Amino acid sequence: MRTPTSRSVPTRRSVIAVITGVLAGLFLWAPPASAHGTIVSPATRAYQCWKDWGNQHTNPAMQQQDPMCWQAFQANADTMWNWMSALRDGLHGNFQGSTPDGQLCSNALARNNSLNTTGQWRTTSIGSSFSMHLYDQASHGADYIRVYVSKNGYDPATQRLGWGNLDLITQTGKYAPAKDITFDVQTSGGYRGHHVIFTIWQASHQDQTYMWCSDVNFG
Repeated sequence: MRTPTSRSVPTRRSVIAVITGVLAGLFLWAPPASAHGTIVSPATRAYQCWKDWGNQHTNPAMQQQDPMCWQAFQANADTMWNWMSALRDGLHGNFQGSTPDGQLCSNALARNNSLNTTGQWRTTSIGSSFSMHLYDQASHGADYIRVYVSKNGYDPATQRLGWGNLDLITQTGKYAPAKDITFDVQTSGGYRGHHVIFTIWQASHQDQTYMWCSDVNFG
């Protein structure tokens, strides 16, 4: 019987090296852990683009059918892939002082600046009373959620959103950790047509602040 040569028998060191390399590769290529969340109804801008176009983000039809999402994907597709991660740490409740006018929809995150772009974003039709749904993948809970609606006379197609363009509608109480948080909102401002709902989520697990814009059409 032929005796294996030293070349045909892997050494313990080489086996360990191969295993280490495979594990390292799995670590490097593993998808990011699910975390954080967003308002899924009425859909925020990044979530709407991901929901409508994530599976066909290279489809040239997007440029004509949904030009605002098209420009967002062109600027930085990661904005949509990470629709759940529009957060900043340590604002200590100083939202207005920490977020310049014109940067509210991106939560002042440079990587998400395309969300501040003016134009005809797709809208969700709602009435004067409507429900909001926060999907929180990591079940952080909320110290509170603050909801604003853009003032009558503000035009999302031509104006970047600033603090002076907003009416504060409601601030919720505290929510225990859960993946799905829903609550009702009632307005009395006589809103009609295209408006922006601006939402601030102050997460409970630490001082993390999320800010988003959802485009709506008040019927």
